[in-house]
Amino acid sequence: MWKEIIYQYDGSFAGLLCCIYESYTQKERPTAFFCDEDAELCLYEVRAVPTVQEHAARVERSLRKLSSDVPSFLRRVFLTCLEEKELAIYRFVAKLYREGKAYLTKLSDDDYQPLLRAVRNMSTEVEHLRGFLRFSIYEGILSAEIEPKNRVLPLLRAHFCERCHEESFFIYDRTHREALFYANGRSRIVPLDSFEAAPPDAEEAVYRRLWKRFYDTVAIRERENPRLRMTHMPKRYWRTMTEFQAENDAPSALPSVESVTEQRQ
Repeated sequence: MWKEIIYQYDGSFAGLLCCIYESYTQKERPTAFFCDEDAELCLYEVRAVPTVQEHAARVERSLRKLSSDVPSFLRRVFLTCLEEKELAIYRFVAKLYREGKAYLTKLSDDDYQPLLRAVRNMSTEVEHLRGFLRFSIYEGILSAEIEPKNRVLPLLRAHFCERCHEESFFIYDRTHREALFYANGRSRIVPLDSFEAAPPDAEEAVYRRLWKRFYDTVAIRERENPRLRMTHMPKRYWRTMTEFQAENDAPSALPSVESVTEQRQ
């Protein structure tokens, strides 16, 4: 008979794989997963599971034998905002081990379908942010802030590093308190508890106004459709988009748009 237990791990994907390893080697059935900083009082025994790369690799190899796509799929699930995602991943893996590769054809299964939906929603959010992310420039460095539901920085990393490969930039995720830094061809995602952007200087303020002027100019007032706009540009993204920000944070004495653009040429 398998023992019911709660696993406490370091919050990494490798750590989660180690929990799966412990479950099968110790014949334990996890009822919940806590990250190190989220431990709380509960009725079940709580046991800390160390992250051992060899154990994580062993679980990943076993999954890859069933399907080469499973490890990457689970990594994406791990980045989603799916509620109790660790337990959802564990249940999926348990069924996959029990039923074999045939389980992957059961797309409507109660333990499989939520994972597919979560990954699909995250992919949509990633595509939106590739278009809706707005950079500002501070002392030659591009910066942007986002408020995603999912941990999208690992998925946005390649896109922006390739697109802005000659620049230095960082993207701050307000939701998950982490930032992507890029400079000189190297990138890194690091925890960042708090970040507050400096007020825009005169030149940056001019370019913000220029972008807002362009946005307002191309709009066709007679064909405004607020509901359709929110379908293609969900309102939750507006908080970090330049065209929807107030101009009262700009310096009072601004150079003209023409003078700044001439300096850039």
